[in-house]
Amino acid sequence: MTEITDIVKKAYEAKTKLYNLDIKLRDEALKNIAHEIEENKDKIYGANKEDLILSQKKVDEGKLTQATFNRLKLDENKMRDMIKGVYDVINLENPINKVLWARELDKGLVLKKITCPIGLIGIIFEARPDVMVQITSLAIKSGNAVILKGGSEAENTNKAFFEIIQNALKKTPEFPLEAVNLIFSHEDIKSLLSLDEYIDLIIPRGSNKLVTYIQSNTKIPVLGHASGICHIFVDKTAKRELVENVTLDAKIQYPSACNAVETVLVHKEYPYLNELKNHLIENGVKIVENPESYSCEYSDKILTVKTVNSLAEAIEHINKYGSHHTDSILTEEAENAEKFMTMVDSAGVFHNTSTRFSDGFRYGFGAEVGISTNKTLARGPVGLEGLCIYKYRLYGEGQTVGDYAKGVKQFHHRDI
Repeated sequence: MTEITDIVKKAYEAKTKLYNLDIKLRDEALKNIAHEIEENKDKIYGANKEDLILSQKKVDEGKLTQATFNRLKLDENKMRDMIKGVYDVINLENPINKVLWARELDKGLVLKKITCPIGLIGIIFEARPDVMVQITSLAIKSGNAVILKGGSEAENTNKAFFEIIQNALKKTPEFPLEAVNLIFSHEDIKSLLSLDEYIDLIIPRGSNKLVTYIQSNTKIPVLGHASGICHIFVDKTAKRELVENVTLDAKIQYPSACNAVETVLVHKEYPYLNELKNHLIENGVKIVENPESYSCEYSDKILTVKTVNSLAEAIEHINKYGSHHTDSILTEEAENAEKFMTMVDSAGVFHNTSTRFSDGFRYGFGAEVGISTNKTLARGPVGLEGLCIYKYRLYGEGQTVGDYAKGVKQFHHRDI
Protein backbone atom coordinates (compact mmCIF):
# COMPACT_ATOMS: atom_id res chain seq x y z
CA MET A 1 0.00 0.00 0.00
CA THR A 2 1.41 3.40 -0.97
CA GLU A 3 1.62 6.21 1.56
CA ILE A 4 -1.05 8.27 -0.22
CA THR A 5 -3.42 5.29 -0.40
CA ASP A 6 -2.93 4.71 3.32
CA ILE A 7 -3.72 8.38 4.07
CA VAL A 8 -6.86 8.26 1.90
CA LYS A 9 -8.11 5.02 3.48
CA LYS A 10 -7.66 6.41 6.98
CA ALA A 11 -9.44 9.61 5.95
CA TYR A 12 -12.25 7.51 4.47
CA GLU A 13 -12.68 5.78 7.82
CA ALA A 14 -12.45 9.07 9.72
CA LYS A 15 -15.23 10.73 7.73
CA THR A 16 -17.91 8.74 9.55
CA LYS A 17 -16.44 9.67 12.94
CA LEU A 18 -16.41 13.34 11.96
CA TYR A 19 -19.99 13.17 10.67
CA ASN A 20 -21.12 11.75 14.02
CA LEU A 21 -19.10 14.21 16.10
CA ASP A 22 -21.38 16.54 18.04
CA ILE A 23 -21.70 20.02 16.53
CA LYS A 24 -20.43 21.54 19.80
CA LEU A 25 -17.17 19.64 19.41
CA ARG A 26 -16.88 20.58 15.75
CA ASP A 27 -17.31 24.23 16.68
CA GLU A 28 -14.82 23.81 19.52
CA ALA A 29 -12.30 22.50 16.99
CA LEU A 30 -12.82 25.63 14.88
CA LYS A 31 -12.35 27.90 17.92
CA ASN A 32 -9.12 26.10 18.70
CA ILE A 33 -7.91 26.59 15.11
CA ALA A 34 -8.68 30.32 15.16
CA HIS A 35 -6.92 30.69 18.52
CA GLU A 36 -3.82 28.75 17.42
CA ILE A 37 -3.50 30.82 14.24
CA GLU A 38 -3.79 34.05 16.24
CA GLU A 39 -1.10 32.84 18.62
CA ASN A 40 1.24 31.73 15.85
CA LYS A 41 1.05 34.61 13.37
CA ASP A 42 4.79 35.25 13.47
CA LYS A 43 5.52 31.62 12.65
CA ILE A 44 3.13 31.78 9.68
CA TYR A 45 4.58 35.06 8.39
CA GLY A 46 8.09 33.61 8.72
CA ALA A 47 7.18 30.55 6.66
CA ASN A 48 5.42 32.73 4.11
CA LYS A 49 8.50 34.95 3.80
CA GLU A 50 10.58 31.88 2.92
CA ASP A 51 8.11 30.99 0.18
CA LEU A 52 8.08 34.55 -1.14
CA ILE A 53 11.87 34.67 -1.40
CA LEU A 54 11.96 31.40 -3.33
CA SER A 55 9.01 32.40 -5.51
CA GLN A 56 10.46 35.82 -6.37
CA LYS A 57 13.41 34.04 -7.95
CA LYS A 58 10.99 32.01 -10.06
CA VAL A 59 9.17 35.20 -11.10
CA ASP A 60 12.47 36.77 -12.13
CA GLU A 61 13.28 33.64 -14.16
CA GLY A 62 9.88 33.63 -15.82
CA LYS A 63 8.90 30.34 -14.15
CA LEU A 64 6.12 31.85 -12.03
CA THR A 65 3.62 34.56 -12.89
CA GLN A 66 3.32 37.78 -10.93
CA ALA A 67 -0.36 37.00 -10.37
CA THR A 68 0.53 33.71 -8.66
CA PHE A 69 3.14 35.49 -6.54
CA ASN A 70 0.52 38.05 -5.45
CA ARG A 71 -1.88 35.29 -4.37
CA LEU A 72 0.87 33.67 -2.33
CA LYS A 73 1.62 36.68 -0.14
CA LEU A 74 -0.01 36.85 3.29
CA ASP A 75 -0.54 40.21 4.97
CA GLU A 76 -2.43 41.56 7.98
CA ASN A 77 -5.61 42.03 5.96
CA LYS A 78 -5.64 38.45 4.69
CA MET A 79 -4.79 37.12 8.15
CA ARG A 80 -7.55 39.18 9.75
CA ASP A 81 -10.14 38.08 7.20
CA MET A 82 -9.03 34.46 7.48
CA ILE A 83 -9.41 34.35 11.27
CA LYS A 84 -12.70 36.23 11.10
CA GLY A 85 -13.84 33.72 8.47
CA VAL A 86 -13.30 30.86 10.93
CA TYR A 87 -15.45 32.61 13.55
CA ASP A 88 -18.08 33.35 10.93
CA VAL A 89 -18.26 29.63 10.13
CA ILE A 90 -18.64 28.84 13.83
CA ASN A 91 -21.63 31.20 14.00
CA LEU A 92 -23.37 29.53 11.07
CA GLU A 93 -26.14 27.01 11.67
CA ASN A 94 -25.22 23.33 11.70
CA PRO A 95 -25.69 22.38 8.03
CA ILE A 96 -26.11 18.63 8.47
CA ASN A 97 -29.05 16.54 9.71
CA LYS A 98 -31.46 19.30 8.71
CA VAL A 99 -34.90 18.20 7.54
CA LEU A 100 -35.41 19.88 4.16
CA TRP A 101 -38.94 18.54 3.85
CA ALA A 102 -41.14 15.73 5.15
CA ARG A 103 -43.97 13.93 3.38
CA GLU A 104 -46.46 11.37 4.63
CA LEU A 105 -46.80 8.88 1.77
CA ASP A 106 -49.53 7.06 3.66
CA LYS A 107 -50.56 6.72 7.28
CA GLY A 108 -47.51 5.58 9.21
CA LEU A 109 -45.21 5.87 6.18
CA VAL A 110 -43.16 9.09 6.33
CA LEU A 111 -40.40 10.20 3.94
CA LYS A 112 -37.86 12.84 4.99
CA LYS A 113 -35.18 14.61 2.94
CA ILE A 114 -32.26 15.26 5.29
CA THR A 115 -28.89 16.92 4.72
CA CYS A 116 -25.63 15.03 5.14
CA PRO A 117 -21.94 15.55 4.27
CA ILE A 118 -20.60 14.64 0.84
CA GLY A 119 -17.99 12.44 2.53
CA LEU A 120 -14.30 12.59 1.61
CA ILE A 121 -13.18 15.54 -0.51
CA GLY A 122 -9.86 16.05 -2.23
CA ILE A 123 -8.95 19.72 -2.65
CA ILE A 124 -6.05 20.73 -4.88
CA PHE A 125 -5.09 24.39 -4.77
CA GLU A 126 -2.31 26.66 -5.97
CA ALA A 127 -0.57 29.63 -4.40
CA ARG A 128 -3.11 30.86 -1.85
CA PRO A 129 -2.15 29.26 1.51
CA ASP A 130 -5.04 30.95 3.35
CA VAL A 131 -7.31 28.64 1.32
CA MET A 132 -6.24 25.80 3.60
CA VAL A 133 -7.81 27.43 6.63
CA GLN A 134 -11.01 28.35 4.79
CA ILE A 135 -11.46 24.85 3.42
CA THR A 136 -10.60 23.09 6.67
CA SER A 137 -13.10 25.23 8.59
CA LEU A 138 -15.92 24.53 6.15
CA ALA A 139 -15.07 20.83 6.00
CA ILE A 140 -15.10 20.39 9.76
CA LYS A 141 -18.35 22.32 10.19
CA SER A 142 -20.05 20.31 7.42
CA GLY A 143 -18.68 16.98 8.65
CA ASN A 144 -16.52 16.26 5.59
CA ALA A 145 -13.06 14.70 5.71
CA VAL A 146 -10.47 16.37 3.45
CA ILE A 147 -7.25 15.60 1.64
CA LEU A 148 -5.49 18.93 0.92
CA LYS A 149 -2.81 19.37 -1.75
CA GLY A 150 -1.23 22.81 -1.93
CA GLY A 151 1.10 24.22 -4.54
CA SER A 152 4.86 23.80 -4.17
CA GLU A 153 5.29 27.59 -4.22
CA ALA A 154 3.51 27.77 -0.81
CA GLU A 155 4.97 24.61 0.73
CA ASN A 156 6.49 26.23 3.82
CA THR A 157 3.37 28.26 4.58
CA ASN A 158 1.12 25.24 4.03
CA LYS A 159 3.23 23.12 6.37
CA ALA A 160 3.04 25.82 9.05
CA PHE A 161 -0.74 26.08 8.75
CA PHE A 162 -1.16 22.31 8.79
CA GLU A 163 0.97 21.91 11.90
CA ILE A 164 -1.00 24.66 13.66
CA ILE A 165 -4.33 23.10 12.61
CA GLN A 166 -3.27 19.65 13.79
CA ASN A 167 -2.17 21.07 17.15
CA ALA A 168 -5.57 22.74 17.50
CA LEU A 169 -7.44 19.55 16.62
CA LYS A 170 -5.44 17.55 19.17
CA LYS A 171 -6.91 19.83 21.83
CA THR A 172 -10.45 18.92 20.74
CA PRO A 173 -11.90 15.85 22.51
CA GLU A 174 -12.75 12.88 20.27
CA PHE A 175 -11.74 14.69 17.08
CA PRO A 176 -10.53 12.22 14.40
CA LEU A 177 -7.18 13.73 13.30
CA GLU A 178 -7.14 11.59 10.13
CA ALA A 179 -10.10 13.63 8.83
CA VAL A 180 -7.79 16.53 7.88
CA ASN A 181 -4.72 15.74 5.76
CA LEU A 182 -2.05 17.52 3.74
CA ILE A 183 -0.06 15.94 0.90
CA PHE A 184 2.79 17.50 -1.05
CA SER A 185 4.19 15.97 -4.21
CA HIS A 186 2.91 16.13 -7.78
CA GLU A 187 2.96 12.34 -7.82
CA ASP A 188 0.49 12.39 -4.94
CA ILE A 189 -2.01 14.15 -7.22
CA LYS A 190 -1.89 11.29 -9.72
CA SER A 191 -2.50 8.78 -6.95
CA LEU A 192 -5.27 10.88 -5.44
CA LEU A 193 -7.13 11.14 -8.74
CA SER A 194 -7.11 7.35 -9.13
CA LEU A 195 -8.73 6.59 -5.77
CA ASP A 196 -12.35 7.00 -6.88
CA GLU A 197 -13.54 4.17 -4.62
CA TYR A 198 -12.74 6.32 -1.58
CA ILE A 199 -12.90 9.97 -2.65
CA ASP A 200 -16.33 11.45 -3.32
CA LEU A 201 -15.40 14.82 -4.84
CA ILE A 202 -12.37 16.74 -6.13
CA ILE A 203 -12.28 20.54 -5.90
CA PRO A 204 -9.43 22.24 -7.81
CA ARG A 205 -8.49 25.86 -7.16
CA GLY A 206 -5.90 27.22 -9.53
CA SER A 207 -4.97 27.77 -13.14
CA ASN A 208 -6.89 26.68 -16.19
CA LYS A 209 -4.09 24.18 -16.83
CA LEU A 210 -4.49 22.60 -13.39
CA VAL A 211 -8.28 22.32 -13.58
CA THR A 212 -8.22 20.91 -17.11
CA TYR A 213 -5.62 18.33 -16.09
CA ILE A 214 -7.71 17.18 -13.14
CA GLN A 215 -10.93 17.00 -15.14
CA SER A 216 -9.18 14.87 -17.78
CA ASN A 217 -7.47 12.45 -15.39
CA THR A 218 -10.05 11.22 -12.91
CA LYS A 219 -13.37 9.41 -12.64
CA ILE A 220 -14.13 11.36 -9.47
CA PRO A 221 -16.68 14.20 -9.85
CA VAL A 222 -14.92 17.59 -10.13
CA LEU A 223 -16.36 20.83 -8.77
CA GLY A 224 -14.88 24.18 -9.73
CA HIS A 225 -14.05 26.57 -12.52
CA ALA A 226 -11.27 26.52 -15.07
CA SER A 227 -11.04 30.29 -15.56
CA GLY A 228 -12.54 33.57 -14.42
CA ILE A 229 -13.35 35.59 -17.51
CA CYS A 230 -15.74 38.13 -16.03
CA HIS A 231 -17.52 40.96 -17.85
CA ILE A 232 -19.12 44.30 -17.17
CA PHE A 233 -21.67 45.66 -19.63
CA VAL A 234 -22.07 49.44 -19.53
CA ASP A 235 -25.55 50.29 -20.80
CA LYS A 236 -26.27 53.64 -22.43
CA THR A 237 -28.17 54.92 -19.36
CA ALA A 238 -25.46 54.06 -16.82
CA LYS A 239 -24.29 56.88 -14.56
CA ARG A 240 -20.77 58.08 -15.29
CA GLU A 241 -19.49 58.14 -11.69
CA LEU A 242 -20.96 54.71 -10.93
CA VAL A 243 -19.41 53.24 -14.09
CA GLU A 244 -15.96 54.62 -13.33
CA ASN A 245 -15.98 53.56 -9.67
CA VAL A 246 -17.38 50.07 -10.21
CA THR A 247 -15.22 49.26 -13.24
CA LEU A 248 -12.05 50.42 -11.52
CA ASP A 249 -12.84 48.39 -8.39
CA ALA A 250 -13.63 45.29 -10.45
CA LYS A 251 -10.25 45.56 -12.21
CA ILE A 252 -7.67 46.85 -9.74
CA GLN A 253 -8.94 46.02 -6.24
CA TYR A 254 -7.29 42.59 -6.67
CA PRO A 255 -6.39 42.07 -10.36
CA SER A 256 -5.26 38.45 -9.97
CA ALA A 257 -8.55 37.29 -8.42
CA CYS A 258 -10.79 35.03 -10.48
CA ASN A 259 -13.69 37.48 -10.05
CA ALA A 260 -11.79 40.50 -11.39
CA VAL A 261 -13.28 41.91 -14.60
CA GLU A 262 -11.41 41.10 -17.82
CA THR A 263 -13.69 42.63 -20.49
CA VAL A 264 -15.86 45.75 -20.42
CA LEU A 265 -18.56 45.93 -23.08
CA VAL A 266 -19.85 49.46 -23.68
CA HIS A 267 -23.08 50.37 -25.46
CA LYS A 268 -22.33 52.49 -28.53
CA GLU A 269 -24.61 55.28 -27.22
CA TYR A 270 -22.94 55.53 -23.80
CA PRO A 271 -21.66 59.14 -23.84
CA TYR A 272 -18.65 58.84 -21.52
CA LEU A 273 -16.55 56.08 -23.10
CA ASN A 274 -13.44 58.22 -23.52
CA GLU A 275 -13.72 59.49 -19.97
CA LEU A 276 -13.97 55.89 -18.73
CA LYS A 277 -10.85 54.85 -20.64
CA ASN A 278 -8.91 57.87 -19.35
CA HIS A 279 -10.02 57.13 -15.78
CA LEU A 280 -8.78 53.54 -16.04
CA ILE A 281 -5.48 54.55 -17.67
CA GLU A 282 -4.85 57.19 -15.01
CA ASN A 283 -5.16 54.42 -12.41
CA GLY A 284 -2.63 52.17 -14.07
CA VAL A 285 -4.87 50.02 -16.25
CA LYS A 286 -3.73 49.07 -19.75
CA ILE A 287 -6.59 49.14 -22.26
CA VAL A 288 -6.73 46.51 -25.01
CA GLU A 289 -9.22 47.16 -27.84
CA ASN A 290 -8.20 44.51 -30.35
CA PRO A 291 -7.29 41.42 -28.31
CA GLU A 292 -5.98 38.21 -29.81
CA SER A 293 -8.75 36.45 -27.89
CA TYR A 294 -11.83 37.56 -25.98
CA SER A 295 -11.36 34.52 -23.74
CA CYS A 296 -8.16 35.81 -22.15
CA GLU A 297 -7.85 35.94 -18.37
CA TYR A 298 -5.25 38.66 -17.79
CA SER A 299 -5.07 38.43 -13.97
CA ASP A 300 -3.36 41.81 -14.16
CA LYS A 301 -4.15 45.51 -14.62
CA ILE A 302 -5.09 44.86 -18.24
CA LEU A 303 -8.61 45.22 -19.57
CA THR A 304 -10.31 44.60 -22.89
CA VAL A 305 -12.80 47.32 -23.84
CA LYS A 306 -15.24 46.70 -26.69
CA THR A 307 -18.15 48.73 -28.06
CA VAL A 308 -21.39 46.84 -28.75
CA ASN A 309 -24.56 47.86 -30.54
CA SER A 310 -27.10 46.58 -28.04
CA LEU A 311 -27.87 44.72 -24.84
CA ALA A 312 -28.59 41.61 -26.91
CA GLU A 313 -25.12 41.76 -28.49
CA ALA A 314 -23.54 42.13 -25.04
CA ILE A 315 -25.41 39.07 -23.74
CA GLU A 316 -24.42 37.05 -26.80
CA HIS A 317 -20.76 38.05 -26.39
CA ILE A 318 -20.68 37.13 -22.70
CA ASN A 319 -22.33 33.74 -23.22
CA LYS A 320 -19.89 32.98 -26.04
CA TYR A 321 -16.59 34.16 -24.55
CA GLY A 322 -17.20 34.20 -20.79
CA SER A 323 -16.42 31.44 -18.33
CA HIS A 324 -19.88 31.47 -16.67
CA HIS A 325 -18.31 32.87 -13.51
CA THR A 326 -19.57 36.40 -12.74
CA ASP A 327 -20.86 39.18 -14.99
CA SER A 328 -22.38 42.57 -14.20
CA ILE A 329 -24.57 45.15 -15.93
CA LEU A 330 -24.39 48.86 -15.13
CA THR A 331 -27.68 50.50 -16.09
CA GLU A 332 -30.51 52.69 -14.84
CA GLU A 333 -33.05 50.62 -16.77
CA ALA A 334 -34.54 47.98 -14.45
CA GLU A 335 -35.97 46.05 -17.39
CA ASN A 336 -32.55 45.81 -19.05
CA ALA A 337 -31.00 44.68 -15.78
CA GLU A 338 -33.55 41.89 -15.36
CA LYS A 339 -33.10 40.77 -18.97
CA PHE A 340 -29.34 40.69 -18.56
CA MET A 341 -29.54 38.75 -15.28
CA THR A 342 -31.98 36.27 -16.80
CA MET A 343 -30.22 35.70 -20.12
CA VAL A 344 -26.55 35.68 -19.07
CA ASP A 345 -25.63 32.08 -18.25
CA SER A 346 -23.28 32.65 -15.31
CA ALA A 347 -23.10 31.56 -11.69
CA GLY A 348 -23.22 35.22 -10.60
CA VAL A 349 -25.12 37.99 -12.40
CA PHE A 350 -24.97 41.46 -10.84
CA HIS A 351 -26.61 44.85 -11.33
CA ASN A 352 -24.76 48.12 -10.72
CA THR A 353 -21.98 46.59 -8.67
CA SER A 354 -18.49 45.13 -8.91
CA THR A 355 -17.82 41.53 -9.95
CA ARG A 356 -15.46 41.33 -6.97
CA PHE A 357 -18.44 40.74 -4.68
CA SER A 358 -18.58 37.16 -5.98
CA ASP A 359 -17.04 35.62 -2.89
CA GLY A 360 -18.17 33.27 -0.12
CA PHE A 361 -16.92 35.56 2.64
CA ARG A 362 -18.76 38.55 1.18
CA TYR A 363 -21.91 36.48 0.63
CA GLY A 364 -21.95 35.65 4.34
CA PHE A 365 -20.97 31.99 3.86
CA GLY A 366 -18.13 32.48 6.36
CA ALA A 367 -15.65 31.24 3.76
CA GLU A 368 -15.62 29.24 0.56
CA VAL A 369 -13.87 26.19 -0.85
CA GLY A 370 -13.97 27.77 -4.29
CA ILE A 371 -16.28 29.15 -6.92
CA SER A 372 -18.12 26.71 -9.12
CA THR A 373 -19.36 27.23 -12.65
CA ASN A 374 -20.91 23.76 -12.62
CA LYS A 375 -24.63 23.25 -13.09
CA THR A 376 -24.89 20.32 -10.72
CA LEU A 377 -24.43 20.07 -6.95
CA ALA A 378 -23.31 23.66 -6.30
CA ARG A 379 -22.84 26.89 -8.27
CA GLY A 380 -21.09 30.14 -7.46
CA PRO A 381 -19.14 30.52 -4.18
CA VAL A 382 -19.28 27.13 -2.47
CA GLY A 383 -19.77 27.40 1.27
CA LEU A 384 -21.30 25.06 3.83
CA GLU A 385 -24.42 24.25 1.85
CA GLY A 386 -22.33 23.37 -1.20
CA LEU A 387 -20.45 20.78 0.86
CA CYS A 388 -23.64 19.03 1.89
CA ILE A 389 -25.86 16.70 -0.05
CA TYR A 390 -28.96 14.88 1.19
CA LYS A 391 -30.42 11.48 1.70
CA TYR A 392 -34.00 10.23 1.85
CA ARG A 393 -35.06 8.56 5.08
CA LEU A 394 -38.27 6.53 5.00
CA TYR A 395 -39.96 5.64 8.29
CA GLY A 396 -42.54 2.86 8.16
CA GLU A 397 -44.58 0.40 10.18
CA GLY A 398 -44.12 -2.78 8.17
CA GLN A 399 -45.69 -1.57 4.91
CA THR A 400 -44.95 -3.53 1.72
CA VAL A 401 -45.02 -2.35 -1.89
CA GLY A 402 -47.25 -5.25 -2.89
CA ASP A 403 -50.27 -3.78 -1.11
CA TYR A 404 -49.96 -0.58 -3.14
CA ALA A 405 -49.28 -2.41 -6.41
CA LYS A 406 -52.47 -4.47 -5.91
CA GLY A 407 -54.52 -1.40 -5.00
CA VAL A 408 -55.18 -2.63 -1.45
CA LYS A 409 -53.65 0.59 -0.17
CA GLN A 410 -53.37 4.06 -1.74
CA PHE A 411 -50.70 6.76 -1.38
CA HIS A 412 -51.97 10.17 -0.32
CA HIS A 413 -48.61 12.07 -0.45
CA ARG A 414 -49.31 14.74 2.15
CA ASP A 415 -46.56 17.21 3.07
CA ILE A 416 -46.14 17.52 6.82
